[in-house]
Amino acid sequence: MIQVYPAKERFFADHGWLKSYFSFSFAHYFDPNNMMFGPMRVLNDDVVKPLRGFGAHPHEEMEIVSIVLKGQLKHEDSTGQSAITTFGGIQRMTAGTGVVHSEVNPSDTEEVNFLQMWFVPDTPGLPPSYEKTEFDVNKLKNQLLPVVSKKLAGEGVAYIHQDLTIYLSDLEKENELTFTQQPDRYIFFFVIEGNVTLNDEFTLGRRDSARITDVTKLHIKANEDSRFMLIDLPSNH
Repeated sequence: MIQVYPAKERFFADHGWLKSYFSFSFAHYFDPNNMMFGPMRVLNDDVVKPLRGFGAHPHEEMEIVSIVLKGQLKHEDSTGQSAITTFGGIQRMTAGTGVVHSEVNPSDTEEVNFLQMWFVPDTPGLPPSYEKTEFDVNKLKNQLLPVVSKKLAGEGVAYIHQDLTIYLSDLEKENELTFTQQPDRYIFFFVIEGNVTLNDEFTLGRRDSARITDVTKLHIKANEDSRFMLIDLPSNH
């Protein structure tokens, strides 16, 4: 089953300094039918103005992944970690037993746009930790590149405490890819830019997403130059 979620139907919050689109229930947006997909709990598409951001705030018992699409994102936390990430970089934070962190846009001229995702960890009570990794953006071309994973973690792939893998891809117009999935697992699909067709039936445009179950082969065709994210997820958490 492929269930498409159009970008225009996402909840939108405008705080002036922050514009945010929520794919799942978050903050003041609550829909009991849109809480999770497997262990995936949050996907926020955030745009933050220059020199603004999220001040120090706490988290616990969550794996938090941030992917910068444009601009710069500065992270600081109570474990002493500090880093600035741009496109080509991944931030993974294990909140575990509790951590306080901040995320701000350090640029005085350019907005930052990033995707932030939360996943329920496979093990509770983990010590807080932070990791920044870099991937080769040239390797996105016409293939699925793992950037976060438990099984595939290594150089250029951030480790996460959950049995999932996040792939990114830049698929050129008229090119095609096929992702093979186990029957008992889920796929979350998100179009960052462009327009693609899934299994010759479902067409998704910019920021549209799909939640996919009981599909063992996902055929992806780019109708124009496209960038997308595919997440291989367990069906439960």
